[in-house]
Amino acid sequence: MATFPVINLEKLNGDERSRIMEQIKDACENWGFFEVMNHGIPHDFMDTVERLTKEHYKKCMEQRFKELVASKALEGLEAEVTDMDWESTFHLCHLPESNMAEIPDLSDEYRKVMKEFAVKLEKLAEELLDLFCENIGLEKGYLKKAFYGAKGPTFGTKVSNYPPCPTPDKIKGLRAHTDAGGIILLFQDPVVGGLQLLKDGEWVDVPPLRHSIVINLGDQLEVITNGKYKSVEHRVIAQTDGTRMSLASFYNPGSDAVIYPAPALGEKEAEEKNKQVYPKFVFEEYMKLYAGLKFQAKEPRFEAMKAMEATAPIATA
Repeated sequence: MATFPVINLEKLNGDERSRIMEQIKDACENWGFFEVMNHGIPHDFMDTVERLTKEHYKKCMEQRFKELVASKALEGLEAEVTDMDWESTFHLCHLPESNMAEIPDLSDEYRKVMKEFAVKLEKLAEELLDLFCENIGLEKGYLKKAFYGAKGPTFGTKVSNYPPCPTPDKIKGLRAHTDAGGIILLFQDPVVGGLQLLKDGEWVDVPPLRHSIVINLGDQLEVITNGKYKSVEHRVIAQTDGTRMSLASFYNPGSDAVIYPAPALGEKEAEEKNKQVYPKFVFEEYMKLYAGLKFQAKEPRFEAMKAMEATAPIATA
């Protein structure tokens, strides 16, 4: 099997730019996932984010998780659990408005660092979207503009910890799903693994690498690229040893953004037979549907949005 793509972004600025762009293109078209190194976020800053995230879990989240496990009788599982995940999480909103001040128990230092981290990740997300535009033949800025609602994009971080699990064969850290949104930037534990993606019918490990950011593509990029790039099913396998840290940041369309295949790509595809035609919809409507169907296949979601479009067509601004 092919090796999971790890891409050195530092080489984009030199003689190897075309080779790196080809690596990104291949990863987007054939994996839906890749890992970037030398992405512009300082290593010492990432070390601080990791330290503060793990300190916060130990101080504020670990005991709560133990109490949840006890209350749900998850310790000595004999049958498989399919309606819960073995994870401890909280969510930070950055755009269009921050909720950082409302999250209890965060230290002032952690709030400050996460706010700065979000700014750095937002910049990286927009740089990557422009590289995608270049690779796929869209004008620079097209994807950012496509995500732009009345108040700009939606951007938030899911902060997760996956504690040691005594019965990883009975419960997933996170059940298999595709991501609903745009581009996802993951800062994961550099030691404890568990993240897997589905490729060619087999589950492939996403390697934990210190100071890397894992990139994956959401459903909205699949629609806008008319299926050229695809969102990919992934999951987290619970581990018996070690707590896995995961900070997944979602750069998504604004809630009122109208999502549809880029006309420049749609025209090309229309000339070829048997190409899937993706729907046009308001992102918020897709998210309402996704909320109840996250852990099911994405294709019925697209079909449901097509049906909605057929009964109530959406005008393009």
